[in-house]
Amino acid sequence: MHPDALTIDEISLLLIWTAIAVYALSFMAYAFDLARRSQQSLERQDAARQLVGSAVGGSSSRTASGATLNGSSADGAAPAERRFVMGRIGTSLAVIAFLLHLGGTVLRGIAAGRVPWSNMYEFAMTGTLLITAVYLGVLFWRDLRFLGTFMTGLVTVLLGAATLSFYVQIVPLMDPLKSVWLVIHVFVASLATAFLALAFALSVLQLMQARRERLALAADAEPKRSFLRTLPSAEALEGLAYRFAIIGFIFWTFTLIAGAIWAQDAWGRYWGFDTKEVWTFIIWVLYAGYIHARATRGWRGTRSAWLSIVGFTAVIFNFTIVNMFFEGLHAYSGLN
Repeated sequence: MHPDALTIDEISLLLIWTAIAVYALSFMAYAFDLARRSQQSLERQDAARQLVGSAVGGSSSRTASGATLNGSSADGAAPAERRFVMGRIGTSLAVIAFLLHLGGTVLRGIAAGRVPWSNMYEFAMTGTLLITAVYLGVLFWRDLRFLGTFMTGLVTVLLGAATLSFYVQIVPLMDPLKSVWLVIHVFVASLATAFLALAFALSVLQLMQARRERLALAADAEPKRSFLRTLPSAEALEGLAYRFAIIGFIFWTFTLIAGAIWAQDAWGRYWGFDTKEVWTFIIWVLYAGYIHARATRGWRGTRSAWLSIVGFTAVIFNFTIVNMFFEGLHAYSGLN
């Protein structure tokens, strides 16, 4: 090999940094899309006022103006004639970034000769890849491009921070990690995190939309320019967040069970109150509480959204703070 030739791991790192740059471009395109949505909401409001002012009266005119004032169809989606070009550009860039990200992840695994999720850098690389994969996959089911800013922004920050702070050279696996459960347990945990991240983004939007709806009822105190007018209602956003949280919770439950089985194989006990084990259980309890609260009508709305947000915050805390600053048997961050 030529001495100046890049190694497989170096090519992987180059692809990851390129993916981060393209994710950032996707974020900006999605941000322009939200700005355009805000402009269109203002245009609709002006058009509605002109329509109301010129209308002689009648139920048909009132119905038309009411529909225009809402700025959306019954399910909160934007009217069909509206073309959100920057949203499509953002999605195209997200697909390109995902392919670069996938290539970097696969090459890291080839260079290491194992699955690429045995330390914090690799887990972040794989976890953010799955977040993007779930987001892009969901777009085939429902148009959630209004989440693009949140999802690409989250991936850009997490992957960029992990590459800057957690990157380590490839080293042989520690003995407890030489198990088939490394493939199963960590991958399912990453997949659970991806669905919970989507629920988190929807819950944040739910809180914003709920505030807008409250202001709209308070003597026209609602801001005139708001992209939220083109999005689903707070109730619809809550329903979507709940669905994704249930899927994530199922995967997280499997993660907890698989971790106990792996602990029995590695250390001869299913549960030992290790810091990582405790926090994994705390996260499970938080999401179990969220799902139960959502099923109880008195806890729907803002309070259940906050439970979803707190739950995902605990997931990030478990991945970062617990791995870096707490000692335990799960000290596989790869950092010195």
